[in-house]
Amino acid sequence: MKEFFEPMLFLSTPDHPNTMGAIAVLKEAVDGEILRDVVEDLRLRFPYFYVQAVVRENDIFPEPNALPMTVRNTWVPIKLNSEKSNYHLAAWKYEGNRMAFEISHYLTDGAGVLPYVKSALYLYLSRKTGQTFDPSGFRLPGDIIPESETGNPFSDLNIDAAEEPLYTRETVKDFYRLNKGTEHDARTFCIKLSEAQLMQYCRDLDGSPNAFLAVILARAIRHYDPASEKTISATVAIDHKAILGNHDNYRLFANVVELDFPRGRNLDDLMKSCTGARGQMLLQTQPENSLWAMKQRKALYAKLDQVPLDVKTRMMAQAAGATRWTFSISYVNNRTFGPLDPYIEELYLLAHPDVIDVGCEITCINHNFFVAFIQSFSSEEFLNVFLDELKSVGLNYEVIRKEPLRLCGMEAYMSRA
Repeated sequence: MKEFFEPMLFLSTPDHPNTMGAIAVLKEAVDGEILRDVVEDLRLRFPYFYVQAVVRENDIFPEPNALPMTVRNTWVPIKLNSEKSNYHLAAWKYEGNRMAFEISHYLTDGAGVLPYVKSALYLYLSRKTGQTFDPSGFRLPGDIIPESETGNPFSDLNIDAAEEPLYTRETVKDFYRLNKGTEHDARTFCIKLSEAQLMQYCRDLDGSPNAFLAVILARAIRHYDPASEKTISATVAIDHKAILGNHDNYRLFANVVELDFPRGRNLDDLMKSCTGARGQMLLQTQPENSLWAMKQRKALYAKLDQVPLDVKTRMMAQAAGATRWTFSISYVNNRTFGPLDPYIEELYLLAHPDVIDVGCEITCINHNFFVAFIQSFSSEEFLNVFLDELKSVGLNYEVIRKEPLRLCGMEAYMSRA
């Protein structure tokens, strides 16, 4: 039986691949040959990303893949777990001065991806510039891989003794939809915000970047559709393993806390609204909540182990395709790549918007927040209302890029024996 902390790879399907990516925009054009060498050299330090999916024991397991991870000079997506990706569950691409790493979200999350991307940039920029950078804080070939990074991140906790937390909430069922379900043309808009200005707003308004943007998005929806009586349902990404004390582990334990903005809630008072959003978040991010979630996860693994693989794949595909919230906010807490910062113009994380209509993936570097505004439809009408809302509260912004969402897809899992 698979351990509860191992990935549920069968959750990825061609219709709902749930891949994620990290994009670094450099000041100079990317040298593909150097990048290819770097990617192969990092296999030694990050073997858990150089894997293929193997079907066995009524489940799908990641196992070492000796073939090279692909590094393509194009922004056109391919499918992971396919011949084009050498059957890897991750791939690199570059175009002009942009490079991107894309991976199955069921292997890892943003907190797991960033150390890898950071190390790739360290090696790449060292070789490209001929500079000697301080290696402190980077995970490099030759380092010992600590057990905390790859093992059970909860080995010191008594998960089985967890009790249901005092504060729980029901997910809103009849929530507001920005995409009415008739369009499937995901788009990405890259937006730049001043770190100093946004953090000053957060200090003045008793907020945080994710709470502040959640309120701004909710206000934008009310202005976009003032006649709607539906509750706006939102999520903010959290990391159970970090809440429970392990910040190093690469495995996926990301989840969400839920915020709701009923029609009767006045959002005119920004401070009151931000305080309320933070309060909802704090109530759901106590250690007992995460411990209980891990107990529930263990029980789910045990239950699914009794179900044939093809059946549970169909069950999970249906669940993955059901939109559950209006929008989401995700903020990976990373402000610098140290000595590499002068060579990096922009930094973004991306994820498929399978279960939400609009997502905001937030990163920070070089004293700027970079927001990947991802929507499951093509119209820019709501984006413009959101930008007007930023302007109305005095927050400056720059829309750097508009383009289709071009993340890797996923080939169906099957035995290749």
